Amino acid sequence: MSEKQAIVTIDGPSGVGKSTISRRLAALLGYTYLDTGAMYRAVALGCQQHGVDTGDAQAVAAVLQGLSIALQPPVEQDADVCVLLNGNDVSAAIRTPEMGMLASQVSALPPVRQHLTALQQQMGKKGNLVAEGRDTGTIVFPDAAWKFYLDASPEQRTIRRAGQLQEQGKEIDQQELLQQIKARDKADSQRSIAPLTRAKDAVYIDSSHLDADAVVEQMLSYIKGR
Repeated sequence: MSEKQAIVTIDGPSGVGKSTISRRLAALLGYTYLDTGAMYRAVALGCQQHGVDTGDAQAVAAVLQGLSIALQPPVEQDADVCVLLNGNDVSAAIRTPEMGMLASQVSALPPVRQHLTALQQQMGKKGNLVAEGRDTGTIVFPDAAWKFYLDASPEQRTIRRAGQLQEQGKEIDQQELLQQIKARDKADSQRSIAPLTRAKDAVYIDSSHLDADAVVEQMLSYIKGR
């Protein structure tokens, strides 16, 4: 059996609260926080800026070679990571529902998946990392010491995501947002490469009726118990 890495993975569908919980857990453990989803969103934005069809693997691969993606700690506590695309701060631009759908499309392309997985694994070599995404426990860090699969109903995730977007001053059609979330779930779980799935050794947590603090408490209890 491979030696376990000092890494925590948190996988789950869109809008389930992975980012908030991962940030808080990383801070409590003194670990680095890795938002893999932000990297795919950055690639999607790069493709959009170049006018490239995100379904065209060859064209996306060509654009990918010219993209530099860097993650920096958030400016404020509980804020999303700061994402730099070719040196430009695109943190806000990548967090739209549209960019989420485009990220789902590019994440299904082998060149993108291979490129970013390699970058993420490089970041995790030193350990002491909390990584969140959709395949961190199954593909990126299969030897992680602690794995979690965070879930919630699509309806609850819609309410949470709508609240976040409204705080940013954006007008939201909740019914349309719910359909987008369901479509994203379907695309992520049915793609042929690294589909969204729960690792066999991951602890399942349904956060539909739990706040972030309660989820973090459960995770910490499990980690310390191991």
